[in-house]
Amino acid sequence: MRFHTRKWIKPQDLNPNGTLFGGRLLEWIDEEAALYAIIQLENPRTVTKFMSEIDFKSSAREGDIVEIGTDVVKFGKASLTLKCEVRNKMTREVIITIEKIVMVSLDEEGKARPHGKTKIEYVKDRLED
Repeated sequence: MRFHTRKWIKPQDLNPNGTLFGGRLLEWIDEEAALYAIIQLENPRTVTKFMSEIDFKSSAREGDIVEIGTDVVKFGKASLTLKCEVRNKMTREVIITIEKIVMVSLDEEGKARPHGKTKIEYVKDRLED
């Protein structure tokens, strides 16, 4: 699992219980998955198609730093399937896991567009010609 993004839990991220609001965390996860897929598929018209069961394992509180990790599960014809884990940066305690997030590459008309990718590529490797 590669952890790319960190978030600092602030008062506006909390629910009435004083812990991280699940909807805010899902917003961050969706954005992270989209950015990862857009970079991998080299298409800014990449959208979330599906998110599997969301498993909240623990909570985060104001002042905690969480990190969002993603891994590629598989490349489809027009899709990229990821899995995600969010953990507390300091304690390494897992906060949430999502086993399957399907991102789809679209064309200008909003239809699924084959991307031709079969493996993870890093931007640095694309630049070395």
